[in-house]
Amino acid sequence: MYALGQGLWHHLTRKCDYFVVIVGLDNAGKTTFLEQTKMKFTRGYQMLNPLKITSTVGLNIGKIEIGSVRLNFWDLGGQEELHSLWHKYFEDSHALIFIVDACDVSRFSEVATAFSFQPFLA
Repeated sequence: MYALGQGLWHHLTRKCDYFVVIVGLDNAGKTTFLEQTKMKFTRGYQMLNPLKITSTVGLNIGKIEIGSVRLNFWDLGGQEELHSLWHKYFEDSHALIFIVDACDVSRFSEVATAFSFQPFLA
């Protein structure tokens, strides 16, 4: 009987995991977006000081829980040499957020190039 109750409790309290990839050029605001999202949806979370956020080398991971859903964010570095690694995360993700700094018009062609070189996006 205990196992049945435990199984029911586990079923009622389990979280559905979803994976979200965040990509974009370096200094586009990907980590700031992630920090703002965590602050908005995680009670008591203190966001990093935006002035202390540095370029991501590799990957930042963030998690938020909303009801029975757990969103796992993979914030990937935006340096050009890391663009070739982005597609390795796409297949295991449920959503993709491509961050563009709309104020940095001089990099729009670079954004288009980075976007077009992703095999699952083009």
